[in-house]
Amino acid sequence: MKTKSYNIIGKREIVIVLITLVIGLTLGYFLFGNSTTQTAIANEHTFEEHAKETIWTCSMHPQIRQNEPGNCPICGMDLIPLADAGTEEVSDPNEIQMSESAMKLAEVQTFIVESGVPEKIIYLLGKVQADERNIATLTARFGGRIEKLFVNYTGQYVKKGQKLASIYSPDLITAQKELIEALKYKETNPSFYKATRSKLKLWELTEKQIDIIENQGEPIISFDILSPISGTVTRRDVSLGDYVKEGTPLFEVIDLTRVWVMFDAYESDLPWVNMGDTIKFTLQSIPGAEFDGTVSYIDPFINAKTRVAQVRVVVNNKNMKLKPEMFANGMLLSHIAKNTNELLIPKTSVLWTGKRAVVYVKIPNSKTPSFIYREIVLGPESGNYYVVADGLTEGEEVASNGVFKIDASAQLAGKPSMMNPEGGKVSTGHNHGGTTMTDEEMENMDVDNSSDNEMVSYQNEVSAMAKSQLGNLVESYLIMKDAFVATDENEVVKQAEITLVALNKVDMKGFKDDAHLAWMKIQKNIKDNLLGIINMKGIEMKRSHFSVVSNEITKAIEMFGINTESTVYLEYCPMAFDYEGAYWVSNNKEIRNPYFGDKMLKCGEVKKTLN
Repeated sequence: MKTKSYNIIGKREIVIVLITLVIGLTLGYFLFGNSTTQTAIANEHTFEEHAKETIWTCSMHPQIRQNEPGNCPICGMDLIPLADAGTEEVSDPNEIQMSESAMKLAEVQTFIVESGVPEKIIYLLGKVQADERNIATLTARFGGRIEKLFVNYTGQYVKKGQKLASIYSPDLITAQKELIEALKYKETNPSFYKATRSKLKLWELTEKQIDIIENQGEPIISFDILSPISGTVTRRDVSLGDYVKEGTPLFEVIDLTRVWVMFDAYESDLPWVNMGDTIKFTLQSIPGAEFDGTVSYIDPFINAKTRVAQVRVVVNNKNMKLKPEMFANGMLLSHIAKNTNELLIPKTSVLWTGKRAVVYVKIPNSKTPSFIYREIVLGPESGNYYVVADGLTEGEEVASNGVFKIDASAQLAGKPSMMNPEGGKVSTGHNHGGTTMTDEEMENMDVDNSSDNEMVSYQNEVSAMAKSQLGNLVESYLIMKDAFVATDENEVVKQAEITLVALNKVDMKGFKDDAHLAWMKIQKNIKDNLLGIINMKGIEMKRSHFSVVSNEITKAIEMFGINTESTVYLEYCPMAFDYEGAYWVSNNKEIRNPYFGDKMLKCGEVKKTLN
């Protein structure tokens, strides 16, 4: 009996244990198994997010992909995580997307196109000149000897009809005798009488003088030269006792009571200058005084060398304060668009190729800032703005700063851009980030920075002194280059003037034979373009002249050699002047672009060492 009871209790316990185990496993699965799965999924998501964050790209060049942070190999900008790059699906394949962080890094700013009254103040440089209509040049109408001289010095003021000199002329005495003889036949042969009288008139004798000869019946031995106008004697070409021939210059008399002020107007200024406009001007020699006059003439031709047309203002000068060759600073407030409204955009919004004007229009209502290329037609300049003739409507938003960076991004992405309006991939082989080349690469680089494919060396024909003077010229040029890097227009002009002085100090005698002729040509080109930097308005115009100076400086270094402690390099920016490219000389391998300054400071590459 006891044995049987024991067996029954053992089976019951086993059943209870098994049931408890099953329940425990079931509860454990629901309580712990699902949590483990969720943890695994969460870990997987975390891993994926971490993996995504390790993909870094450039906001300006989205084709760049790296597994770690750093700088873009194209533009040098800091890379950003791919999640921040802006991946909104675009409605137009030509859109250029930029994230907010990319906009800040590229310093992109925008401007709302609006209507306004175009106004422009034009600043003009000019000189006081004599009114050409009030200049009298006296020449000898007959040969003879200067018997008396009533004007002894230039600058003497004379009145109309005043005696300037007296001439004894045998030919004139003979002509007078003919008149006295013809007077006898005045009634019988009037034509002969008129002919002899007309002959004296051709020699500029007055009717009164001829009547005196007839009444006296004797020839006048010497005749007076009379001033035809009241004015200042500005030239005296004869002295007492001189013999003169017919046509010999004697005197020049100018009436300065009315003068011209001739102002130089650049091509960009001419659309804003009209006949009748008022120009207010001051003179350096008369501080505190302000003058004004109206535009009476606009030169129909542009000077081929200075690229200016002259604008004339006529000014009354009864008090004789304005003297020829005085410098004048003029200001013209243009009224060409008075009482009209035109669409205006900042100059900084426009990329100009010489054939096309391009802007980047921001696409409205886009979550990710996006821009699209558009060609427009420009009207005249209006101060810091352009008048838009066609291509934009009021209320549209255009990029006004960082436009070059947007365009570069469009070009690299194969989308329509300034120099590639049809789109398509382009080469990005140029060093756009400022990374310098190795010495071996620089030496092997084939550079053609001038019109001469083969640079001739004249170093053996140039003296050591001349090479030192060229070294001083290059040192002055380098300081001017730094002023262009800083985009400091006033400092640029100052350093250009110093460089011009250094150029003039280069002794031509230090160049022998063919080197002499080569330096004459280079010197002239440098001088002309330094004057362009000094006189031209606007930093971009000055930069165009700087590029020519740079090319000529490079020629001089390679042709003649220089004595200087600095090592100089030839550097190149392919994006300058609408992608035509431009060179400059630097004493530092680190790129500091003088054609863009802070806008694209590191755009360029070192081509080779020059010395």
